[in-house]
Amino acid sequence: MKIEHGSLKVESNGSKVTYSDITDQVRQEIQEAGVQDGLCVVSSQHTTCSVIFEEFVHDKDWNGDELLQVDLNRILDKLIPRQLTESDYLYPGQDHVQFLEELSQQTPEYPNDLTTILNADAHLRASLFGSNQTLIIKDGQPLIGSVGYIYFVDWDQNRKRHRTCNLLMMGD
Repeated sequence: MKIEHGSLKVESNGSKVTYSDITDQVRQEIQEAGVQDGLCVVSSQHTTCSVIFEEFVHDKDWNGDELLQVDLNRILDKLIPRQLTESDYLYPGQDHVQFLEELSQQTPEYPNDLTTILNADAHLRASLFGSNQTLIIKDGQPLIGSVGYIYFVDWDQNRKRHRTCNLLMMGD
């Protein structure tokens, strides 16, 4: 059995939920791994991101967003409204704020802006959808059908970020 690891770099836009179509990159990683029959796990290492399997929608709104994603966002906005102030959700608590302030002093790429941690909604959405998808590989291709696409979703709308999507391909 062959086991190969890969990763993809994804950039969020920071002003709205970011859906990144990673289907072609996942196909490429599977090809490069040389796995003909097995599994591919596509996973986010970030607690405000998800990997989802969804139909590609050709129609887009005036902002260029796929209509199914717009519909999903509208439903989620009703279920899990965006956190705009520290009183909208219990998160983040005082101890977590202190931890993040210390982290920003130790990690140069981490912003020292407390408004960026008002993202309880992003954490809840990511928990709801999960961090990964497992795909079956047959004859060197993921079995995702003709309209199935893989999206890396960054639910956090507070700042632009560089994200990492990890892949594990295993099989023969």
